[in-house]
Amino acid sequence: MQHVYIIAVGKVKEKYLTAGIKEYLKRLNKYARIHILEGPDEKVPDKLNPTLVAQILATEGQGIKRLLPPDCYKIALDREGTMLSSEELSNKLSELALGGQNKVAFIIGGTLGLDQEILKQSDLRLSFSRLTFPHQLIRLFLLEQVYRAYKIQRGETYHR
Repeated sequence: MQHVYIIAVGKVKEKYLTAGIKEYLKRLNKYARIHILEGPDEKVPDKLNPTLVAQILATEGQGIKRLLPPDCYKIALDREGTMLSSEELSNKLSELALGGQNKVAFIIGGTLGLDQEILKQSDLRLSFSRLTFPHQLIRLFLLEQVYRAYKIQRGETYHR
């Protein structure tokens, strides 16, 4: 069984999001072992400059690196990344499992995104959209898509 790690900056506090996340974690139980690991998010002041942005991203990036399991396939969620269909994501997870890659880590940055070092070290940069979404909401989107991917792999019906 594949181990899927959701490495995220910050905690989800909104009740409606935590309820959705719990639901998908319950559904995913029979398909994969899901591990949600949360790193600290840095306070982002209203007035930002490029140096401060770089410092915040670097600090959050160090927190992410500490959470990454060794020898995992790293997928960074990045607005500028590659867009995949649900079927393509399903195929990718299947391909990794068949190739012996039992650990897959999806990395979700904080308010400012991900540090360039994290992006460079990722095996895949995945975009859900060119739109910007709150990082807490992306966690729910990601779990839904991972669930959908496993349903597709098994040929099980799921709403389209």
